[in-house]
Amino acid sequence: MAGVNLADSWATDAHKWLNVPYDSGLVFCANPEAHRAAMGVRASYLIHGADSERDALDYNPEFSRRARGFPVYAAIRALGRAGIAELVERCCALARRFADRLGDDDGVEVLNDVVLNQVLVRLHAADGDHDGHTRRMVQQLQREGICWMSGTTWRGQTAMRISVSNWSTDEADVDRSVEAILRCARAATRSPRGHELPATAAGHGATHSLP
Repeated sequence: MAGVNLADSWATDAHKWLNVPYDSGLVFCANPEAHRAAMGVRASYLIHGADSERDALDYNPEFSRRARGFPVYAAIRALGRAGIAELVERCCALARRFADRLGDDDGVEVLNDVVLNQVLVRLHAADGDHDGHTRRMVQQLQREGICWMSGTTWRGQTAMRISVSNWSTDEADVDRSVEAILRCARAATRSPRGHELPATAAGHGATHSLP
């Protein structure tokens, strides 16, 4: 995070690595006045707090919302700085394990440099239909249910996206998932063309290896 103090603002999503409810976004703004000016709403039917009071209407786009801050606070309080760092580092290490094990297979290409918890994987087909082969593999994997991977497109190529963020995922889950991916890749090779969904139908979900 070197240099973060030079930014006017930055945002992140606590949902993934802190494993808190969806839409738990965090925004850090160096200029509170600019933040309130962008978010604040004034209308005759709204009752605002006194100038000295913090008014939620001035800090977020919704007028009514769930108490998203509570689970975020609870996770941070329970894990602490060291616990959060260990969780992030472990997820990144597991992503590299995915990449290393899958990359050892001649029919699998890891498309990205794995520097965080994201891995993009593409299958090679003997007939040259790498996109179709990859889509069929993702569909077969989702049907099998050992783990969940989503399809994606990266630099014009169909790929499978692995996103390791579940706090309970361990090395055994990764190894079991890799075995399932390679098994489904072989099954996809035998599947006839024309029995696949469009690339966008695979969803946008993150990957959580099932315990």
